[in-house]
Amino acid sequence: VILCIHPSRAPQALQSRGYQRLVLQVGRGSLPQAQPGSSSSAVAVEVFRFKESLAEELQRADLVISHAGAGSCLETLEKGKPLIVVINDKLMDNHQLELAKQLHRDGYVLYCNCSTLVETLQSMNLSALKPFPPGQPEKFASFLDKVLGLQ
Repeated sequence: VILCIHPSRAPQALQSRGYQRLVLQVGRGSLPQAQPGSSSSAVAVEVFRFKESLAEELQRADLVISHAGAGSCLETLEKGKPLIVVINDKLMDNHQLELAKQLHRDGYVLYCNCSTLVETLQSMNLSALKPFPPGQPEKFASFLDKVLGLQ
């Protein structure tokens, strides 16, 4: 996802939509060098590799752009944040695409691939996204208690 966002035209698209800051988690990867004719100065860019928890970053975010890992999607949606899921077309068994399509059909996320990210940012209507229903972990815990004979 990082290769899609920085230093492509994505920062300019974000700025045109009123965003002022772009926070990137790059993990072990490295940021690509700026390409001729591109500018990452459209928004303030902050970069970090890893954090113990992304909860604080998610809480501060106005928009999250992520891969379609189930954990990343659910954590973002449970925080009530608008989410754009970027599909990695190079995955062989693309289970991320299945999840992204279903969450999109249900009205919770927008999804795209690297080549359509800028277009998605330019045309997105975040107000059309539905709030993700809160989970009910107590029901699962109760179910486990019954199955294990603890209740």
